[in-house]
Amino acid sequence: MGRGKFKGKPTGQRQFSTPEDILAGTSRRPRTFKREEAEHVEEVSEDEAAGEESGEESGEELEEKSERRKGTQGLIEINNPNLVKAKNLKAKDVDFGKTTELSRREREELEKQRAHERYMQLQEQGKTEKARLDLERLALIRQQRAEAAKKREEEKAAKEQKKAEARK
Repeated sequence: MGRGKFKGKPTGQRQFSTPEDILAGTSRRPRTFKREEAEHVEEVSEDEAAGEESGEESGEELEEKSERRKGTQGLIEINNPNLVKAKNLKAKDVDFGKTTELSRREREELEKQRAHERYMQLQEQGKTEKARLDLERLALIRQQRAEAAKKREEEKAAKEQKKAEARK
């Protein structure tokens, strides 16, 4: 039944439990939650029972249950070299002495940076061909500027001399 002039969604309206319903135990939950909760309770009770019978076997059984697979995955053993399992390390288990291998791209990038740094150091020292050409060009420009400055001084001196002669 719709209320008002707008249609409701085909999935229906969501019903939220109030804290009072939860405490009273009358809250409605989907059946799947109840099934999963019941399975979880059964697993916990089985683990406790197995733990009481034999301490060594319970550790192995826990590992087998944690690696439970869906569908046919549990039936077929696959050794996929490309499949990488997530390795969760605790902070206390980290080995700081172990060096990680860099990928090809990372190695090439580091080599490129180092080569550029070496080149720039040689450039500053003036040992590269480009640096030699730049220094020669710089020396030529300095020489031209020095000649131009000398020429200006001579012209200025000549003008002052003409002014001095004109005053006499």
